[in-house]
Amino acid sequence: MKQLVNIILSGGGTGGHIYPAVSIANELKLKYPEANFLFVGAKDRMEMEKVPQAGYAIEGLWISGIQRSTSLKNLAFPFKLLSSLWNARKIIKKFKPTVVIGTGGFASGPTLYMASRRGIKTVIQEQNSYPGITNKLLSKKATKICVAYDGLERFFPAEKIIKTGNPVRQDLLDIEGKREEAQAYFKLDSNKKTLVIIGGSLGARAVNNLVEKHIHWLVSNNIQVIWQTGKLYYDEFKKYDELEGVQTFAFLNRMDLTYVAADILISRAGASSISELCIVGKPVIFIPSPNVAEDHQTKNALAVVNNNAALLLKESEFEIFQTMFSELIRDTKLQQTLSTNIKKLALPNATKEIVKEIEKLID
Repeated sequence: MKQLVNIILSGGGTGGHIYPAVSIANELKLKYPEANFLFVGAKDRMEMEKVPQAGYAIEGLWISGIQRSTSLKNLAFPFKLLSSLWNARKIIKKFKPTVVIGTGGFASGPTLYMASRRGIKTVIQEQNSYPGITNKLLSKKATKICVAYDGLERFFPAEKIIKTGNPVRQDLLDIEGKREEAQAYFKLDSNKKTLVIIGGSLGARAVNNLVEKHIHWLVSNNIQVIWQTGKLYYDEFKKYDELEGVQTFAFLNRMDLTYVAADILISRAGASSISELCIVGKPVIFIPSPNVAEDHQTKNALAVVNNNAALLLKESEFEIFQTMFSELIRDTKLQQTLSTNIKKLALPNATKEIVKEIEKLID
């Protein structure tokens, strides 16, 4: 009799945790077409919308992170944690998963913790070069830990670590020959250079303010701008669409064409963004968010920058932006060096490698 395969995936809060989970689920579905899939996310977070759009069922837990500032919201944290542990236990008891996979985000902590307590095999997909406290704690009981960077045995049991890379959107693996399509899609002038700004799925206030400050200078230097403001900031910055060659977007649906259209990119340094940019192989200026746990975005960016594969611009150094950008746009040799070196860091088969490890636990 064929084994019934039930798979729980838990991750969310940002696109960087959701899309890897969906990529893994899609690949597992090819291997196990009869399997049952259930996502576990945090109530009121974007996964509750994005996961059903991808065709999967999701249950929500009442959970959030601890605020770094002294906040009244932190008073509710112990109650949220107990509630989410209790509900994660109920979900696991009812669904009877064969394996539970966590891609990070608030909900993956309680879900993987309760699964490992019940003796269920668990897989952590750690996207960052510097893991957060939740995954460090979960790693003690996890069956396997799939990572994207070297040196994580400092934080995790070495015998559980497999270097696979981070899952990326499949359409990014096949972007050769799409340049003309991308220029038509965005109505670009092929005689001008194109700057693409990506602030993450929710947007980045500091990055948007930087672009706003220099937008007229960029336009006067014949630069076209594709500017993803994020949905939180779109209404504030959409007025710049009136400038010639500037296009603002709350969210970019065709990331394949966005990356192809770019000559230079400015991006936050979230793990998924970095993995995608390594595959795309374009010159990048990383602006790490300083407002994340353990400053992991700076550490992610440095793992690339130290290989002479990207430039780093800290929020505290925004006054050097024009100098940095001018040098990069003029220096085609530097652009080529960064492109070549960042491509060397790409791990394009990450999703398949992660699924191979999960298959070993199922079969």
